[in-house]
Formats: sequence, C-alpha cells, structure tokens
Amino acid sequence: MSEKSKIEWTDATWNPWMGCKKVSPGCKNCFMYRDQKRYGRNPGLIVRSKTKFRDPLKWNEPKLIFTCSWSDFFIEEADQWRSDAWEIICNTPQHVYQILTKRPERVKQNLPGDWWDWPKYENVWLGVSVENQRYAERIDVLRQAVETRRKIFVSYEPALGPLSLATEMWNGEVDWLIAGGESGPGWRPGNSARETQLQWFREIRDQCAEYDVPFFFKQHGGVRRIDGHWGGRELDGREHNEMPQEMRRLLL
Repeated sequence: MSEKSKIEWTDATWNPWMGCKKVSPGCKNCFMYRDQKRYGRNPGLIVRSKTKFRDPLKWNEPKLIFTCSWSDFFIEEADQWRSDAWEIICNTPQHVYQILTKRPERVKQNLPGDWWDWPKYENVWLGVSVENQRYAERIDVLRQAVETRRKIFVSYEPALGPLSLATEMWNGEVDWLIAGGESGPGWRPGNSARETQLQWFREIRDQCAEYDVPFFFKQHGGVRRIDGHWGGRELDGREHNEMPQEMRRLLL
C-alpha cells in the first residue's frame, strides 16, 4: 500500500480498500490473507482505507499503479466507494492504473458512466487473473465488458495448470501477459506454495511470441529465493521483462 512496490511489473500499489473473498483455487494461499492474519486482522472484512484512499493525488511523478493489490477493485462490498476511486483515477491522467480482477462479470456494470468517452480513462488497463484453462473464460468476459480499443492483460499467477490462448476467440484480444508460480510459505502451517511445471511457462511464453503478446515472467515460485526472487526469474537462461509500449508511452 505504498508509493514504491517490490512487485516487478509495477511502480506503486494503491489500496483504496482492503479485504477480499476467495472465489477460485488461485485464492487458496492469498498473500493478503496470510499477512492480514499475521497482523491480527480479518482478511475477509472489506474496509475502506482511512489514510491511503487519496494517495495517487499526492504523487506528481507518473507511475504504473497496481490498484487493489489487497482486494479486488470490482468486489461487491466496495460498490459504495468505487465511484470515488474512479474520480481519483480520472483526475490523475499522469498515472497508469493496472486493475486486476477475478470478477470480470462485475466489470461492465461498475465502469464509470463516461467510460465510453475516449480517450478518457486511456490510463486504465483492466486485467484478469487466470490460474489454469478452466478459468480462461474470464478473458472473454472481460473483453466483452469493455470497448474494443481498451487494453487488457492477463495474470497467469499463480499458475496451477497449463493455459492456452491459441484459440480464435482470444486471438488479438490480449495485450499483455504476466506469468508466475505461487510463492512463499502458506498463510497457515503446512499450507505452502503449490508446485508449477516448467513446461507450462514455456508453452505460454511461446504462445505469446506467436501472437505478438508482450510476456513478463515474474518468477518460478516455490519456497526458496534465488537472487532475491521466489524460485528465480530466469526462464531457460534469461529474464522476460516485456511490457506493452502503449503502457509506458502513457507515462511520458
């Protein structure tokens, strides 16, 4: 919840509200649940931030901002606060907001009323978490919810099974993909990170190359750090740090 973030694919995190509800297997070892319990808080209680809600208004330097890293921007319990958050986003066009959700079915009804007034909200990139093929339909749900010129991204983390984008339905509709394995110890004893398979990452890397989708490999995951990253960041001997040119261009 700070102006600086250790997450490799963003500059800062902003949590106008905190707390979440688990909706799929990718949520099992959620770091937010683990950390909130460690601090003696209830991670399932969704609350508006008393001190951080207006932080982006204080940041003059353009930033990539991962929004709601400790919640879900489209969670139902935050409906009463979301319009205020959209107003802050609209009033800070110097930033790029990376909004990741596991609830794409709630996106369309919770977009701001002037969302369609392009280029308003050009600084918003909407993304979905997809942990395996079973949840790949989230991509199509999100794409149908937003106007075609809007950019979307996919977070294949934690990777819990193979994922294929090689279908006609999604061809050309994903603008960025982040991949990574589950990391660190679980939030309770005996519940540690689930293993991934190297082949899953190789296959999605090759698909991104075929469809000309920027590919960002965050980490292999696991419970051991390599060069400061869980499981290490190299995939077949190199790091993959691709980001869409359009995303960085908006910061210039």
